[in-house]
Amino acid sequence: MDNRINELRRTIRALRVSMREAESIMHEQINRDEDCSFVAQEVIKMRSVMSLLVKERTALGDFEPILVNSFFNPRRRSARKLAAAPVPIIESVFRPRLVARV
Repeated sequence: MDNRINELRRTIRALRVSMREAESIMHEQINRDEDCSFVAQEVIKMRSVMSLLVKERTALGDFEPILVNSFFNPRRRSARKLAAAPVPIIESVFRPRLVARV
């Protein structure tokens, strides 16, 4: 039984790393306005597999957290800082606009 738990833990750890890499690829595609549907579907499949592995692991009685060393992928700094746009209020949206006549 310990071998099965260790195998599940190893598989979960590898799957978490793969999911993290796929999510970073997906975010890069989103930032470039590219189609990321294929990668998103793969992440969803990985999540369903992860759910089954976790259920099996807890059924075997393993409740210890699984640590992943390469879980953090540093983000690149954005080229420009985005300023927070003021939230429009009803008065500013529906007030009459003044237009200069020529």
